[in-house]
Amino acid sequence: MKALTRTDFNFPGQKSVYHGKVRDVYNIDDDILVMVASDRISAFDVILPKGIPFKGQVLNQIAARMLDATKDICPNWKLATPDPQVTVGLACEGFRVEMIIRGILTGSAWREYKNGVREICGVTLPEGMKENQRFEEPIITPTTKADEGHDVNISKEEIIAQGLVSAEDYAVMEDYTRKLFKRGQEIAEKQGLILVDTKYEFGKRDGKVYLIDEIHTPDSSRYFYADGYEEKFEKGEPQKQLSKEFVRQWLIEHDFMNEPGQTMPEITDEYAESVAERYIELYEHIVGEKFDKTQETDDINARIERNVTEWLAARK
Repeated sequence: MKALTRTDFNFPGQKSVYHGKVRDVYNIDDDILVMVASDRISAFDVILPKGIPFKGQVLNQIAARMLDATKDICPNWKLATPDPQVTVGLACEGFRVEMIIRGILTGSAWREYKNGVREICGVTLPEGMKENQRFEEPIITPTTKADEGHDVNISKEEIIAQGLVSAEDYAVMEDYTRKLFKRGQEIAEKQGLILVDTKYEFGKRDGKVYLIDEIHTPDSSRYFYADGYEEKFEKGEPQKQLSKEFVRQWLIEHDFMNEPGQTMPEITDEYAESVAERYIELYEHIVGEKFDKTQETDDINARIERNVTEWLAARK
């Protein structure tokens, strides 16, 4: 099974390229971004040494679908998906803040709560909550976007005071975040899922706030299966979830959390293929359709170069 782990394109009008942990972003004429979803996978702020076949396609196609399903709520950057692993869209000046919204107390928020923390990002949490309990209303817990390492929790007041986002733009982002999350929850519910928490990124172009990046994918969001949620919650049992948490758990079981002295376990072809199957399972549950593997025999780099170059030529 093939995996795309590196790209080095030179598209017409290309000004620069940014190689992120899992995506490569090509700047065309300072106007359009070509975002290539690679098959790289990261966990604990490190890129694993082997790519996961179809992962980029899974994430790109979920995000494209979700952007289309929410474009009535707010403008977003997407123009087209000329290739299964590529989205092209408008270049926006991104805010240095991620808007994280949580409908259920779990993950890092639960770990802090369990340790006695009752205020996260300026949001006061009630006493007596349990793991995986729903909040009365979803809470927004922003983080600052770090170039390297972990993002850092920050409150709305600090964001505005530090000039990261103006009060006016933050109000718009907050409103969009709540409406997008509500739509995401409704879409998930139809598939027998609960959208637990997610993150949104926003940017600005021509004075207008745009939704950018991917949304509602298993890499940027956490989903629980609705069936059995209440029963598991009452018994204090772990929830069955759809996210890349299973990769983190596998690494933990192999004594790796990217801490000093730890060695990355070997990623065998068999394990990479098993992760690929899990990502395809995620796609089919979230989207409710069979995943299309028709690109399996392609030279992925050549296919992307051809499809993007044709799209750029047709746009002129």
